[in-house]
Formats: sequence, structure tokens, C-alpha cells
Amino acid sequence: MNAEKPIFSQLMEFLPKYEFRKSVDRYRGNYKVKSFTCWDQFLCMAFAQLTYRESLRDIQACLRATQGKLFRMGFRGKISRNTLANANGVRDWRIYGDFGLIMIGQARSLYVDDDFGVQLDQTAYALDSTTIDLCLSLFPWAAFRKRKGAIKLHTLLDLRGSIPSLVLITKGNVHDVNILDDLIIEPGAIYIMDRAYVDFARLYRINQCKAFFITRTKSNFDFKRLYSHPIDKSTGLQCDQTIVLNGYYAKKNYPEKLRRIRYWDADRKKRLTFLTNNFDLPALTITELYRCRWRVELFFKWIKQHLRIKAFYGTSENAVKTQIWIAITVYVLVAIVKKRLSLDLSLYTILQILSVTLFEKTPILQALTSMDYTNQDRKSTRLNSSHIPLSRMPSSA
Repeated sequence: MNAEKPIFSQLMEFLPKYEFRKSVDRYRGNYKVKSFTCWDQFLCMAFAQLTYRESLRDIQACLRATQGKLFRMGFRGKISRNTLANANGVRDWRIYGDFGLIMIGQARSLYVDDDFGVQLDQTAYALDSTTIDLCLSLFPWAAFRKRKGAIKLHTLLDLRGSIPSLVLITKGNVHDVNILDDLIIEPGAIYIMDRAYVDFARLYRINQCKAFFITRTKSNFDFKRLYSHPIDKSTGLQCDQTIVLNGYYAKKNYPEKLRRIRYWDADRKKRLTFLTNNFDLPALTITELYRCRWRVELFFKWIKQHLRIKAFYGTSENAVKTQIWIAITVYVLVAIVKKRLSLDLSLYTILQILSVTLFEKTPILQALTSMDYTNQDRKSTRLNSSHIPLSRMPSSA
């Protein structure tokens, strides 16, 4: 039966359509819609992501060229550039945001037992953001600087499987530390962040929720050492201390003890100082966990290289958020397919195969396994940080 369906249709069968309909009904996405439904809109935008279409006109031309295959691919409405542009502009982006979160939940359950290089019982998250530059004259709502527009993609990445558990899209002028106010803190989890998120009042909220954080200290960090713990200096550790904060406001915002760890990266001749509220894990494990924070940087680089989130099909805020959320959903969908079909291929390789076989009437598993594809692509970005020296971790000013 699968041989009679195009690969695009087989791929879309991995999506929970009942949950999609619930998201559409929640925001009345199909209200007064006669033909081009939210599902048609999603299929068009997913097709554009998978085949790297450049514009709405490009999407229209490519799909209309294969008019006879569209019904079997799942399309029911007529494909029109103006209709798609209007749908992206007026249909609530939260339809695709909520559906993306459902897909994220499914993916995380599949990758829950994956190893990310550190033996850990708790869930570990890496928090960071990336800036996507926009033309201020075309995107006047995306305030960033006086003559420059931008949006920020804030992501909380589950290190098991490199699946984003939370994605927030804000204007470029929103500071990273404000995102800590929007986090629903998971007790027992570990949140790994760079120095941009050092705000002791907000870090104390994480501590009060019985969760843990790992970050780096700023150059003007003022503290008082209470006592030091024994360390093995041959591992690169220089100190492991229990401290309290100095300064009236700092001490008021975070009145409890903290742990300060200093590490020497011999490869790069650089000293790194970490700050955490976790007193149970070995000091060397803390440094290794911070190294894993690089995975969120690789995630940003990967989606910017292989998905359409740097150039947009519409200029309204709703259209931009719709496109980003559908791009993230496609990324998560490919990760789900990889796990459910037990594929030993990188996400980049799977995307490349799908981009040229979507119209083929071949079982999707056969299409992805019939040839000896290689994962060693030098131009692709691997979501793996085990080979990166600790001092290569980027830090915020």
C-alpha cells in the first residue's frame, strides 16, 4: 500500500493529525475557510522546508508542476501564492506552535534513554538564544537597534537527543535573561547557561524550585570563600569551593551558599570558572556538563544551514512565527522518523534524501536504506560536542 503513496505522504503519516485538528479548533483556524485549510497550509510550508524552496512563487510553481500527484500527497485545496501568503499572514501562528510542542513531546519520549556523553540520572537542559537578522524597513515590528531589525530564537534544548523542549520567539531587543521568567522549572533538572543568564534573583528562583543550574562567572564576580573541597589537580581542576556572595543586593537576591569551580583547559591555555548550586555531582562532571552546552549552539547552526529560517516567505510577525514553528516541527518530525525506523543516518543525510525523493512512490524505509549513504558529510553540522575543547565554549559579554 505504501508503494502507491508518494514519500511525502508517507512522511506526513508520522504526524498526529488528531492533535493537529485539536490545535486548529482551539484557535478557529478553519473558520469561514472554504478550500485551503490549515492542513493544506502546513503541507505547503513543510514541503517548502523539505525541498528548500526560495519563495511563495517557487512553492506554487513547484507544486503546480506536479498537479496530478497532489491529491495522493494529501493536498485538497488549490495551491496559490496569494492564498498561501494570506494564510501565513492571518491564521494564528499558535496553531503551529502548539502542534510543534506536541511533536516535541513525542520526540523527547523516544530519545529519553539516549546517551549524551555524561552519565546522569537527571534531565539536563542547555539554554541559549540565536539572533536572526531582519531588514527593519520590511519587518518594522522586529525592533532591535535604531537601523536594524532582528528576532531572537530562545531555545531550551534537552541534551538527550538534542530535542528543543521549549522555543520562544521574541524581538531582537529582548535580553536573554528575561527568558528565565518564562521557564517552568522542572524539579531535579539541571539548567546549563552561559554568563548572559547570571541574574541572582532569577537563579535563586531555580534553586527554590529544587532544580540546579550551571553557569560561568563574570569578571566582576564578588564572593567570599567559606571552605575548599579536595580536588585532583591532574584533571585540570584548580579549585572547588563553597562560597557566599558579597554585596548588599547580590546577597539579598541569593542568600544561600553556592559552589565555585575553577578549571584549567590545557589545550587552549584558558582558565574557566563555573558557578552552580549543585553540591552532589563531582566537580569534573560539572565541567563536562557545561561542555555539553555547546549542543544548543550546534542546533542553531544546523537549523540555520538546513532549514528555511533566515529568509522568510512573509513579512508580518504572524507569518515569520508560523514559518519558524513549522521549520522546527519538520526538524522534530525527521528526528522521530529516524528513531522509529531505527535509521543509522544523520538528520542531514535524511533531509537530503527526502528533498529529492518526495514524489517517489517507494516505501520510505526502502528509500532511506536502499543505498549505502554516508554520514560523514563535512559541510553538515553534527549535534555532538564530545570532541570540542572546553575553552571553545562561547561566552557572553
